Amino acid sequence: MVIRHRAVLAEDKQERHHAILDAAARLLARSPDRVANVAEVADEAGLAKGTVYLYFPSKEELLLALHERNVAGFFEAMIARLEHPEPVTLDFMLALMRRYMVDDPTYLPLATRCLGLMATQMPTEAAAAFMERMTNRLWSAGSGLERHFPTLPAGGGVVLLRRSYALIIGLWQLSSAHAAQGGAPSHCPTGQFDYAQELGVALAALWEGSIGRHLPASGAVPANQEA
Repeated sequence: MVIRHRAVLAEDKQERHHAILDAAARLLARSPDRVANVAEVADEAGLAKGTVYLYFPSKEELLLALHERNVAGFFEAMIARLEHPEPVTLDFMLALMRRYMVDDPTYLPLATRCLGLMATQMPTEAAAAFMERMTNRLWSAGSGLERHFPTLPAGGGVVLLRRSYALIIGLWQLSSAHAAQGGAPSHCPTGQFDYAQELGVALAALWEGSIGRHLPASGAVPANQEA
């Protein structure tokens, strides 16, 4: 009876943990440019503010946990597909990145915010643990890419994913900065650009150059590609 009671408590804690993250995700979806405070998350989840702090010691760690859940979903989907022996297409990989990181309106604002928090406000232990888990996922996914694309050298899968992420984040930050200023002047070297289109071209060029296979000249990711 004691063992069963403990198991139920563990399940309840896990459900509450997910409920808090779900509440934070809903608030972020409503206002991607604004970070809700702990009291607002607690109210959205139907919990006391103190209860939220039992699961997440700070607002920063709550945001990082939500970001990790998003990133983990991407890696889990990628790794699951790469474990199958059927060949993986470039269109599929590009569509997968777009589905998880671009089409979700909350992913990029949260990702860039967490990058800044880890450098300035995140507890060292929490940031280090997060990076260790992300590194393990990155290496698993990178190894899978190398099995499917043998032209990649050892460690090349990790490098390709890291560079892809840098493009996704960097181009979005540049696009967002221009938008916040009402658009870049016409003579600005970076200029105004369509983020999704520019990213598709850049990622296609990166992957084509890395694995030595041809992509459509437009570099566009098919909108109806199933990931």
